[in-house]
Amino acid sequence: MSNASAGRNLGIALAAALALTSGSAANAATCGNDGGGFSAWKAATAVEAKSRGIGARGIAALSGATYATATINADRNMKSFKLSLGEFMQRRGSSTIVGQGRGLKAANSGLFAEIQKRYGVPAGPLVAIWGMESGFGSSVGNQNVLSATATLAYDCRRSAFFTDQLYAQLKLIDRGVLSPSSRGAMQGEIGQTQFLPKTELQYGVGDLNSKAGALMSTANFLRAHGWVAGAGYQPGQTNFAAIQAWNDASVYQQSIAIMGAQIDGK
Repeated sequence: MSNASAGRNLGIALAAALALTSGSAANAATCGNDGGGFSAWKAATAVEAKSRGIGARGIAALSGATYATATINADRNMKSFKLSLGEFMQRRGSSTIVGQGRGLKAANSGLFAEIQKRYGVPAGPLVAIWGMESGFGSSVGNQNVLSATATLAYDCRRSAFFTDQLYAQLKLIDRGVLSPSSRGAMQGEIGQTQFLPKTELQYGVGDLNSKAGALMSTANFLRAHGWVAGAGYQPGQTNFAAIQAWNDASVYQQSIAIMGAQIDGK
């Protein structure tokens, strides 16, 4: 082959490669900072979701998701994690959680004994998480969780994290675990201890909107993140790392450890 022919063939190959790249870029899901591009983003995300094995039920659910302005407003105005530990605990009503939590621990002693036998996690930190997350199931949220998760996946602020959550949620819808109309918290959390979709997919045990399902799922999560039966869970102790895995905020982690010990009577 002559140098001229080789050059022409190389040019054709490069042009074809560029065309393919441009086509892929045109079809790629692009994040946004308002609802203007949400419909186009859903269409592109549906293609990617299908390539990941998500079925017709999940794809159809995604097409019905709407841009959740309330979720965006809530996500951009989370300020309580910037408080001091004392301020955070007061804001979250720690004394009320401990007081009510002791009563709930006693009233559900059989359930907590079963959970501790199965997962090695005592009642205190579970009750503290239960109270912190939903006021013991009294406030699980009324946002459409699919729209919330899809909106956060589209939003440029934390797109990669919530895109993973969205694919997990679509898998749960495919399996019939969640409905496209399921309601929950503003950031897409579900149930009495507020599981994100990927966490539910990995660690969910039963119905997260039920007391038993939520508490067992939470214990299952903690055990999977290194909880050792009988070890301590205060800062510096073995099981504190599992509490840290539950929530990234230091004030939250410390609050759960403190309230858990008070509920457990330690």
